[in-house]
Amino acid sequence: MSSLDIALPGGSLPAEVPAGRRALLAGALGNALEWYDFAAYGFLAAIFAKNFFPDSDAFVGLIAAFGVFAASFVMRPVGGVVFGHIGDRYGRRHALFISAAMMTVSTVAIGLLPTYAAIGAAAPLLLLLLRLLQGLSIGGEYTTSAIFLAENAALRRRGLIASFAGCGASGGTLLGSMVGAATATLMSTDDLVAWGWRIPFLLGILLGGFTLYLRGSSAHGNEPPARAHRPGRLPLIEAMRSDGREMIRAAVLNLTLGVGFYMLFVYLTTYMQQVDGLAERVSLQINTISMVAVLGLAPVFAALSDRIGRKPVVCGGLIGLILLSWPLFRLLDSGDAGAALVGQLGFAVLVAAYAGPMPCVLVEMFRPATRCSALSLSYNLALGLAGGTAPMVAVYLVNREQFDMGPAVYLIAVAAVSLIAALTMRETRGRALS
Repeated sequence: MSSLDIALPGGSLPAEVPAGRRALLAGALGNALEWYDFAAYGFLAAIFAKNFFPDSDAFVGLIAAFGVFAASFVMRPVGGVVFGHIGDRYGRRHALFISAAMMTVSTVAIGLLPTYAAIGAAAPLLLLLLRLLQGLSIGGEYTTSAIFLAENAALRRRGLIASFAGCGASGGTLLGSMVGAATATLMSTDDLVAWGWRIPFLLGILLGGFTLYLRGSSAHGNEPPARAHRPGRLPLIEAMRSDGREMIRAAVLNLTLGVGFYMLFVYLTTYMQQVDGLAERVSLQINTISMVAVLGLAPVFAALSDRIGRKPVVCGGLIGLILLSWPLFRLLDSGDAGAALVGQLGFAVLVAAYAGPMPCVLVEMFRPATRCSALSLSYNLALGLAGGTAPMVAVYLVNREQFDMGPAVYLIAVAAVSLIAALTMRETRGRALS
C-alpha cells in the first residue's frame, strides 16, 4: 500500500509507491488543466470583450464575452453523456486521456486566435467554437477523475483522496489567477490588450503535455475492471432507471457549487474592478490569495468528513453561505482592498467546507456499473444551468439593475435550495463502492 493509501477494491495496489502518486497526479492534474483555461478566460473577460466584440458598448461587450463563457457550458451535459459512456464501458483512464487531449488542443488554439480587428466576425465565431469544444471535454473530466480517485482510495481516507479532484479544479483556477495577475502586473494595459492575453492560453501546452504524459504512461495500470451491462442498453439509460432520484438530488446539490465557484472566484475579479474601483492587478491578487485558501482548506474539510461524516460538513458550509453571504458581500462592496480581501477569504472558507467533501459525496451516491454516466450528467446539468450563467446574472444585476448586492441575494437563494438536497441525502461515509 502506498503512503497515499490508494488501493483497488478487493486488494492492495501491486505497484510501488510512485505508481500510487502517479495515479493521484493523473487524476488531479487534468482538472487543473481544464479549470486553468476556464479561469483564465473568466479573469480576462474584459480583454476578450475588447478584442472580439469591439463594436459593442462596454456592458454589451462584457455580456457577450461572458455569453461565450456560458455557451461552453451548454456542451457540458453532452460531454458528460459522451465521457460517462466511455468511462463506464471502456474504463476511467480512457475517458480521462481523451478529455485532457481535447482541452489541451483547444486551449492552445485560443491563444493563437486572430482577433476581430484581423478577421472580423469570424473571430468571435471561432472563439465560440473552441469554447464549445472545451465544454465538451470538461463534461467528463471532473466527475471521471473524482470517480477514479475514490475507487482507488482506502475507505478511511476516501474523502481526502477524492477531494484532490476538486483541488485540481481549485489549483487550475489558482494557476489561471496567478498567471493572469502576473501578466497584468508585468505589462502595460495596452500590451495586455494587444497580445498579453494570449500568454495564459499558450502556457496551457505545458500543463496539458504533462497531464497527457502521466495519463498515457499509466493507461494500462491499476483500474477497476469494466462493469457488465445488459446487452443493448446504454449505461445512461440504466442509470436513469435505477438512480433517477439520486441524479436529481445530485444536480440540486451541485447548484451552489456552480454559482458559488464561478461567481466568487471568476466573476468577482470583474466585480471588484467595476464596483469597488480596484485596479485589475489588485483584484487578481486578492482572488489568487483566496484560491490559495480554498486549495489548502478543501482537503482539511474532506478529511474531517472521513471522521464525522459527509453530511454535517457539507450542510455546515451551505448554512454558512446562507447566513454570511450578505455581510461578506458588504465587505466586497466597501471599495477598500483590505476589506475585500477579508470578504473573499470568508467565502473561501465556506466554499472549501461545502466543496471539499463533495467529490466523495457524489461518487458514493451511485452504483459502480453506471456511476460515470449518472454522475457526469447530473453534475454537468447543474453546472451548465447554474455555473455557466452565474457571471451573466451577476453582471445583469450589478450593471443593468444597479443592485450591487444582487449577487449576494442570488447566492443565498441557490444555497438554500442546495441545503434542502443536502439535508435529505443519506450519510455515505463508510459506504462500499463496489
